[in-house]
Amino acid sequence: MVAIGTVRSLKGIVLTVEFFENQPPVDELLYITIEKSQVPLLLHSYKDETIARCINLTDNKKIVKGMKVSASGKPLEIPVGDNAVGHIFNALGLATDVDEQPEAEMRAVNDTGRASAYTTGEAQIMETGIKVLDFFTPFVKGRKIGIIGGAGVGKTVLMMELIHNVGKQDSGLAMFTGIGERVREGHELYETLKERKLLGNTVMYFAQMNENPALRAMVGISSTRLAEYYRDEEKKDILFFVDNIYRYVQARNELSTILDEIPSEGGYQATIFSDIKALQDRLSSNENGSITSVQTIYVPADDLSDPAVQMISHELDSVVVLSRKIAEQGIRPAVDIIRTKSSLLTPAIVGDRHYQLVERVQILMQKYESLKNIIAIIGENELSPIDRSDYAKAKKLIEFFSQELHVTEDLTGNPGQYATLEETLKGVEEILV
Repeated sequence: MVAIGTVRSLKGIVLTVEFFENQPPVDELLYITIEKSQVPLLLHSYKDETIARCINLTDNKKIVKGMKVSASGKPLEIPVGDNAVGHIFNALGLATDVDEQPEAEMRAVNDTGRASAYTTGEAQIMETGIKVLDFFTPFVKGRKIGIIGGAGVGKTVLMMELIHNVGKQDSGLAMFTGIGERVREGHELYETLKERKLLGNTVMYFAQMNENPALRAMVGISSTRLAEYYRDEEKKDILFFVDNIYRYVQARNELSTILDEIPSEGGYQATIFSDIKALQDRLSSNENGSITSVQTIYVPADDLSDPAVQMISHELDSVVVLSRKIAEQGIRPAVDIIRTKSSLLTPAIVGDRHYQLVERVQILMQKYESLKNIIAIIGENELSPIDRSDYAKAKKLIEFFSQELHVTEDLTGNPGQYATLEETLKGVEEILV
């Protein structure tokens, strides 16, 4: 590689590089040689004809002004194909679970790879075995589901249960992308998949909370590119899990701050909408295959009105809201039935029986919330017989939708439960009678 640029200034992971000739294109991978090792940079943008802003993709602190920058002549690429399955990769497409990188074909990350028109196809419901999800937010192939909640309410646990229940049933490929979460959670997930022999049909991408914002912002795009490859070129159906999509927005915001870009009124980057759309639009389906995504969304300060949470929610077909108040009552999963919503809950998709049952349960739960305030003042015995009956039914429903999970068996000592959709519907009918 021939040196074509010089480092002029540094600010955190952002470098200003001057190119006098042969200016490389945006998104090209550049390198600085330090002690016989290559430190990768990504060309982010040009300030003028010769000055570019580049992002340091590592934590190397030995870069100084005056160092020479070389061009690779290509963008960031990731490995694809059968040899990539079963491995853990970082945002740069490097396998972290083996000493030698798997031999595989490479694809550019910034190539969307879409080979045909977007389509949703015929609605195909996939059972999760989790009663509260199957009932209120049907898991439909090729659509997007979000699990929203603050810290410690069970988002990751619920996602791991979905991987356990749905991943082993589906004939396609499962992908997991960890963005900005704890190293411990990634390790636990890996061990869980390994123990249940699911790694052979899974690809994992991680950029955890100890890594710089550039890697945390890129890992979602890298893994999405791989999902597109399997969908378009290998005609596979993909189960795409993301934990946590809010951390992607957060990483982009950190990058924006380092780049001295003006924030929006909500404190997030001005490009927040296009950042979210750039990722979500690629998690789509076409005639080649489907990408069914499940995304956890951290809620800062338990504020569901947060601008980032709202924008992400608008991209989803179903939103499962986890509540801290419900979690404190010992109910697992801690789903807020009233605030959980799905645009897929229609008679055309789930059938009249299921749809009507959901309507009845939602009305009953709304009444339950109102009666709780009255009972706190005058007591349950002062209610009318009808109100007492409805209140009792609502409490039974809350208990019915509480469920032991397979992935927490080691912690609770209680065996995990799996309920078919038919069992769930029958159970609800028996309570509502």
